[in-house]
Amino acid sequence: MGTGAITEYIDVAQLTLYAFWLFFFGLVGYLHRENKREGYPLVDSHNENYRGGDLFGMPEEKTYILPHGQGTRTAPKEDPPEYELKAEQIVPAPGFPLEPTGNAMLDGVGPAAWAIRPEAPDLNHDHGTPRIIPMRIAEEWTVESRDPDPRGRPIYGVDDVQGGTVTDLWIDLSEPCIRYLEVSAGERRVMIPMTFARIKSNGDVVAKSVCGRHFADAPTTANPDFVTLQEEDKIGAYYGGGYLYALPERMEPVL
Repeated sequence: MGTGAITEYIDVAQLTLYAFWLFFFGLVGYLHRENKREGYPLVDSHNENYRGGDLFGMPEEKTYILPHGQGTRTAPKEDPPEYELKAEQIVPAPGFPLEPTGNAMLDGVGPAAWAIRPEAPDLNHDHGTPRIIPMRIAEEWTVESRDPDPRGRPIYGVDDVQGGTVTDLWIDLSEPCIRYLEVSAGERRVMIPMTFARIKSNGDVVAKSVCGRHFADAPTTANPDFVTLQEEDKIGAYYGGGYLYALPERMEPVL
């Protein structure tokens, strides 16, 4: 046996396999820890004790520098529950569902739940300006002449009742698409995500997730020229919650 001929008495392939197993186990553990920077520690829904420890534990706090002078963000943090849960368990025992105690579509319950997000708009990566703005500001954007323009047309709910009139379109400057419809509902100016609306060939708009009366109570923006990340979450949650809470029969079992 020559000098350095370790392959004659060491199974290199087996050692390589063991090394890969160790590396992969460490990678899974690292990714599992990093995954806990948001949404942890967990909360026990019965006694509301924080818990989140497991084999890999919690990651150390790390501070991230946000772009465009938006400050810093540290994660994970021992934050209290995000907002008051306006719902009660139908039976006070673990595993039983929650029943809303107020306006479920506004109170953030079930499919209408929203997360705490910054009260600042989503910014363009290049210029640091709001990414989603109304077309009245982005004057270089227009509706394709062969497509129906919903501005000035009524919007109806699932009950075929008019909830308001579309007054403007909010566009995503980073992508060629409409993100929101701005609706005049009585004395309020509200928003509806484009994904919850269907535009007919004549320009009329139908939203199947809510009734006509629900548009007047929908969340809106504090600034008429941009929408914040927090407002986006609440607006989407409101119309998403309508698929369960807008009509009483939607909350009942199918069979």
